Amino acid sequence: MDCIKRKIVRSWGLFFALLASAPAVLAASAPPLTSVQVLKVQSAACGIENISDGQEQTKCDHGGANIKVYVLEMGYGRVPHAGIDGFSVDGMQAKVCAYGNGNLTECSGAATKIVGTLYIYDLGGKQEGTFTFSNTSINAPGNTLSTALYIK
Repeated sequence: MDCIKRKIVRSWGLFFALLASAPAVLAASAPPLTSVQVLKVQSAACGIENISDGQEQTKCDHGGANIKVYVLEMGYGRVPHAGIDGFSVDGMQAKVCAYGNGNLTECSGAATKIVGTLYIYDLGGKQEGTFTFSNTSINAPGNTLSTALYIK
């Protein structure tokens, strides 16, 4: 009986020794959504128009086909919703990373900290109207952020 107790104690000791020597896996939690912003509107008529924070409509008359809208989302969202005048629009996305100094960049070798997503939406032949974008954070506080821009 004494021999069995020693083996059990020895087994538990070995288990805890291995557990203590295993490297800890530390991962930062995904940051919640902190902002969404239309950055640019692109068209054949106007080229690329930069959109200022708080701007409610485009300055240039982008009317015509092939209008693209660039939206920057900081933090992690669930499923984005984008549309123009209530009609959904299709788009693509690319992760946005940050260098150690905080400057944003395309995610590649040197910059590995993902801080957000850049969405590029094709308005699919719509020539003008109110573009809207919204998303809900994947974690606490579960906030929903949105932005809108009238494209003329």
